[in-house]
Amino acid sequence: MPQSPDKSHRNKRFLIGFSAFALLMVGAGYASVPLYNIFCKVTGYGGTTQTATVGADEVLDRMVTVRFDASTARGLAWKFRPLQLEQKLRVGENGLAQFRAVNLSDKPITGVASYNITPQKAGAYFVKMECFCFTEQTLQPGESVDMPVIYYVAPEIAEEARLDDIKTITLSYTFFEKESKKLQKSARVSDGSEKTLH
Repeated sequence: MPQSPDKSHRNKRFLIGFSAFALLMVGAGYASVPLYNIFCKVTGYGGTTQTATVGADEVLDRMVTVRFDASTARGLAWKFRPLQLEQKLRVGENGLAQFRAVNLSDKPITGVASYNITPQKAGAYFVKMECFCFTEQTLQPGESVDMPVIYYVAPEIAEEARLDDIKTITLSYTFFEKESKKLQKSARVSDGSEKTLH
């Protein structure tokens, strides 16, 4: 039995509306990650730090202790550690910290580091001018590398009364093994079919 023109028109409108809603949701999904990253950078939410190419405009008398922590993800055959446990410096003063990674395995390994700042509310005022985070580091068997971090605590931290209790900031790095491109390719299994390895 053929549909009435009114019902057919309603079905078309519903289909168009549903399709537009689905496209909007897909677009929102793709946009959410970069928008969240922008939000974190502006607010320091989640311990997100700021970046700069030059130092602070002023150095305050207020002192802060910056502690350093390093770890590796499970399965990464690297030794990774800070070469100093902490540094005391004035707010606005440039600091230079060094971290060392050593490949303990018998094969080349590529690692990528992520970072975290605690307390999280200090993240928006912790400024890095040079950093190895999110940069691929490939180490040959037994090879080691020293990696610098140049940073300062922004003087604007003194303008926020809620941050007056911050005397110590901890900068933590964790190295993860970057997935090998060979592992990402399809591998042949015994029955001739293909299985994707993750």
